[in-house]
This record gives sequence, structure tokens and C-alpha cells, in this order.
Amino acid sequence: MNLDDWLSYCERLHPQTIDMGLERVSKVASAMDLRFHCPVITVAGTNGKGSTCAMLESIYRQSGYKTGMYTSPHLVYFQERCRIQGQPVASDELVKHFEKVEQARGGISLSYFEFTSLALFSALSHADLDVVVLEVGLGGRLDAVNVIDTDCAVITSIDLDHTELLGPDRESIGFEKAGIMRADKPVVISDPSPPESVLSHASTLNADVWRVTQDVQFSGDAQQWTWKACGRTYSGLAYPALRGANQLLNAAGVLSVMEALRQQLPVTAQAIRAGLSNVQWPGRFQILPGQPAIVLDVAHNPHAASALAHNLDAMGFYPRTHAVVGAMADKDLTGLLNRLLPLVECWYFCDLPTPRAATAIELRNTWQTLSPLASATAHLFTGPHQALSQALAAADPADRIIVFGSFFTVGGVLQHGIHGRLPAYLPT
Repeated sequence: MNLDDWLSYCERLHPQTIDMGLERVSKVASAMDLRFHCPVITVAGTNGKGSTCAMLESIYRQSGYKTGMYTSPHLVYFQERCRIQGQPVASDELVKHFEKVEQARGGISLSYFEFTSLALFSALSHADLDVVVLEVGLGGRLDAVNVIDTDCAVITSIDLDHTELLGPDRESIGFEKAGIMRADKPVVISDPSPPESVLSHASTLNADVWRVTQDVQFSGDAQQWTWKACGRTYSGLAYPALRGANQLLNAAGVLSVMEALRQQLPVTAQAIRAGLSNVQWPGRFQILPGQPAIVLDVAHNPHAASALAHNLDAMGFYPRTHAVVGAMADKDLTGLLNRLLPLVECWYFCDLPTPRAATAIELRNTWQTLSPLASATAHLFTGPHQALSQALAAADPADRIIVFGSFFTVGGVLQHGIHGRLPAYLPT
């Protein structure tokens, strides 16, 4: 079986797509003797997780450490979920780790996410790494990633998403995210106004808390920024190469992790500067060169859409903004679209290649209930690539195009590329 065969097998194995809980996955992990012999950093939150992981990876690589990173979901190819030294692990290399999970699970049924996560953890655990960064998939307390004990937990911004699974408010969701913390271990809280459930759980565990904007201070001007905490100051720092005002908050949390783990993983100020300057993470307010301007952003909930709208406002004036949008049906579609409503004149709604997705017609119908701009137009397409092609044909050079709503939407554009602007994604 090749990697595609294993992924198809995993999709058929378990009756539920999402089956939260650690009992089954813990038994298989134990049978695999799954463990890491280096510091592990686990990142949970509603938004900002992927960017935080990317900055951690970039700085530690600049420091000379051999890094491993697990993230989800992927944009185009499954192999993106597992990176060693900044590069996806080859599909042929991953196959033997899927075989190990299959041998260890016996009669235990695992969901797609559980099975694949264990396989990728196995690949990382055998790579002789100096540091591992793990991104939580959904929630934290009952997520399969939480089967791995962390040496430092990171809680990024918390807002409403997956409320049917995590709870109806920020306090409930915060409690689930806080489940990745471990007793007497450091926890970095990047959310400037965290739910009380997060702070209370950290106190119960006697965690070493690094709270950005309270225990950690940061400030900046047009050229550089400064971070201060616990008697240490980093000044003259380069802004993260990842665009968007929200990235400075993520970066402040990242530097807090560096300080919390300094004894195990010392880093230099120069490595921090270089790591922030060189970090790359596709699909996070990614602006492509050329005209018209194209912005790729995986924003898929109202909180992320608000950040996207803020960042678009900061770009300056464009005669028209075109939006290519595809989204999951279980998202707050009204909140997602409403945040961008004042900025967009031309909408291109598209289907996505997953049964979880809202159809282009459903997206347009939701949009019509929101009183869009009187001059706004809407068009329907079978996929993101087709929608973007039409947007490019209709846009003037001075216009801009945004692609958002889902990893599938951005991934659908990245997979095919844009002639003369963006090469097609290639699998490893």
C-alpha cells in the first residue's frame, strides 16, 4: 500500500469522522511505545496556531536545532502535516509508520485523524530531533495530539468555533484548549483577554504562566519591535515575515516560549531576528506579487474574518475588491461573510471537494440575506480554481482579489498555481 492507499483505508476505518476522546488513541500509542526524547511544544487555540508553529520552527532552525513539526489540516497534500527541518516528509517514508499503527491497534477502531496523527508522531519520534512542535487539531483536552505530554503549552487566541463540539461560549472553549497544559510546566497565553477557565486551569496545575500583555510586554514602531519579560529584553527585532497585525501578538507568544525553555533550548537574539524575518507559512494573509493584488487567507470563522478585514483595510485603496469564497457548511457562514461585506464588490462563490462543504448556491443564499452592497455582484463556480480564473479575467490591474473561507479554498488555488504568479504545489 502506498500513502494514498493508507489514507483511503483510514477514511473507511471508523464510523465517525470526529470522535473526540483519548482512551482508544492512548491505548494504541502505548502499544507503539510512542515517546519523544526531546522537548515538545504543543499549540492550541482558535486562530494563530499555524503561524505560531511556523515561527517556532523557523527560529529553532536558525538556532541550529533539528526541528520536527506536526500541523493540520494540510493545504494541498497530506505530507505537509509532518515537517522535518522545514520540509514535508516524503510519502514513501511515511508508509512504514502507517504500518506500525496498523500493527499496534489490534481491534481498536481509530478515526482518520487519530490514525494519521499517530503515524506522523511515529515518523517524528524516529527522526532524532532536538525539538518538536505539535499543533492541536480541534479543542485540546480530548484531541489526539494531547496523547503526547508537552513541555510547554501555548494557547493562542480563543473565539467561537466548533461550538457543537467544544461548547457555546469562550469559557467552555477555553477549558477545552487548556486541557493541553501539564502540571508544573510552562504555559504561554497569547490571547490578550483569555477566558477565566484558561487561567483557572493553569493555576490548578501550578503551571508556570507567561501571559502576553501582562507578564510579557511588547511594543513597536514602523521599523522594529521590542519584547520584555522576566528581566530580559529583545530590542530591534524584525517584524515577522508573515503579514498581518495579529502576527505580532503571535510572535510575542513565540518569544515567551523561547524564554520559558531557555535552559533546554537556548537561542540567540540573532537567531530570533533571522527566524522571524525568514518564516514562511502559506495561506496566512499571503499577498502574491503582481497585479491585480491577490490575497490568500484560510480565515474560516468570524474571528479570523475580522482579522482579515482589518488587515485588508491596512492595505490602502483599491477601486474594487473581488472575493473567491468556499466554506464548510458547519461554520458560522453569516458571521464569516458579514465581516467582509463592506469591503467586497464582486463575489465568486464556489463548491469545494468535500461533503462537509456548503455549496456555492448555499453561500450565495446566505450572502443575499445580509444586505450586501447595492452594486455587489455574485457568481457561482464548481471550484476555487475556476472562480479565481473568472475573478482574474474580470479584475482591473488596480483591483485586488481575496481568496478565503477554508483550507480547501486556498488549497484549491495553490494546487493549480497561477500562471506567471504562483507555481503549482508539487507533492513530495
